[in-house]
Amino acid sequence: MDVYEAVTSRRAVRGFTDRHVPRETLERVLSAAAWAPSGSNIQPWHVYVVTGGPLAKIKERACQRLAAGDPWDEPEYEQYPPALKSPYRERRSAFGAQRYGALGIPREDLEARQRAASANWDCFGAPAALFCYIDRDMCPAQWSDVGMFLQTVMLLLRAEGLHSCPQMAWAKFRRTVEEVLSPPDELVLFCGMSIGFEDGTVDHARTGRAPLDETVTFVDAC
Repeated sequence: MDVYEAVTSRRAVRGFTDRHVPRETLERVLSAAAWAPSGSNIQPWHVYVVTGGPLAKIKERACQRLAAGDPWDEPEYEQYPPALKSPYRERRSAFGAQRYGALGIPREDLEARQRAASANWDCFGAPAALFCYIDRDMCPAQWSDVGMFLQTVMLLLRAEGLHSCPQMAWAKFRRTVEEVLSPPDELVLFCGMSIGFEDGTVDHARTGRAPLDETVTFVDAC
């Protein structure tokens, strides 16, 4: 698989089989991903790879919280600006319409949307997950480094025939994750990521991208 194919075939998969993901594969991916760009080589990511019993425990506790109607944990960072302006607002709205529309869920059916979103807490059936933390003292540039690292991980997973789904949703249940992983207090959970082999029986509606002229400006020499 070349780089272009890895990039264009990567997507947030929300349906995995229970097929085992070998540890050596994950070690190979994460060893190579360590070469992702990082300002001054700080490498600010802290990753926990979770499988088997510990992952089952996280899933079970998260689902129990959801069933009990427990409120989300106090956020440690803003996932989106309070007032999302155009064109970002429209893009987010279009994503929601396509995502839930593909599931046959109308916009006004909030309960059905919540049921669909609850699959996050089962990692969409994936047998492996990673949880990515960053030191709370880091600046926006280091958060950008973490994003580049995670993108590198996802592309390398595609090279291994695997898929993934990055999930900021796990930050909402960060205390549940902490109960199992016991990370140092100075770390903030940025996101989780479900990892595994795609379940081909689950229909995925892939979201599009903005046309190039909306996001890129070419400045040519005279």
